Amino acid sequence: MEILENVKKIPGGLMVIPLLLGTIINTFFGHSILGMTETGIWDYFSGTFTVNLFQAGAMPLLAAFLFCNGTTIDFKKAGQPVYKGVILIITKVGIGIAIGLLVNKFIGPAGILGLTPLAIIGALSNSNGGLYAALAGEYGDATDVSACAILALKDGPFFTMLALGAAGVAKIPIEIMIGCIIPIAIGCILGNIDEDIRKFCAPGASMLIPFFAFPLGANLNLMDLVKAGIPGILLGIVCTFVTGLGGYFVYKLLKMEHPEVGAAIGTTAGNAAATPAAVAAIDSTLLAISATATAQITAAIIVTTLLCPLLTTFLHKHEERKRCPNPSINPTT
Repeated sequence: MEILENVKKIPGGLMVIPLLLGTIINTFFGHSILGMTETGIWDYFSGTFTVNLFQAGAMPLLAAFLFCNGTTIDFKKAGQPVYKGVILIITKVGIGIAIGLLVNKFIGPAGILGLTPLAIIGALSNSNGGLYAALAGEYGDATDVSACAILALKDGPFFTMLALGAAGVAKIPIEIMIGCIIPIAIGCILGNIDEDIRKFCAPGASMLIPFFAFPLGANLNLMDLVKAGIPGILLGIVCTFVTGLGGYFVYKLLKMEHPEVGAAIGTTAGNAAATPAAVAAIDSTLLAISATATAQITAAIIVTTLLCPLLTTFLHKHEERKRCPNPSINPTT
């Protein structure tokens, strides 16, 4: 059975398929079995390697992913990847901050259409680095994939919390934000000190994707789409098309070789679902809206995971037609 090859044929498959499998299993069997039992597989295997790998291990594995990505940054050859990574960070976070500021200033903390600034910024300013890496590997080149090491700086809550603070939505201690970038910074330093460390860790930059994707999905529940309702689904659609197309058009403006890769930032990271609770723990004034924001961001995670690969694939085909207008000519030859 060619399972891996078939998974790779799906846009972002290494990220999308494990995440969806984890979500489906958690929805129907996680903490109850189809609603017929009080306990589910996570309760039954609580405290075992099974739960630590498949349900509770997303954050340590994601931290290892960031570390491995950090080792791939070569100070001597970092120009183009760093440039692309910085551009994408500025685009993604800038859009999130801008929309959050506008909503907070002109409408207030209550938000618009049921979407609070906390939910909007939490979803729009934090993208899925694993899915970006998978799409960049499929449609971009080595510099696009390497940009993931820089882009990974916003996979965690660092820039989300920075955006929330900038929008006046929350007060975030600087030490929390610094803690988010330490793994990639240490990886970057070690990778440049010792080439063997870079070679040793390089496979982890892609190998770990399905391993943290599954537990990210195993903490999601499809029923959250129902709980979040139309606002949550709308948040996901807005995130994909506003930030995704934003990345695409910025790349077009800067005449990047593979502008469709810019659209791969049109996602919401799985760990973004924990942002409202984390922020509310720091700023208690947000406790009242954190539960709703969590449900809406969770819905955005699911929606963007499905839509972003479709958008990126569509833009890739569009760019391919422009690069090779004669369909009888194979653009890869």
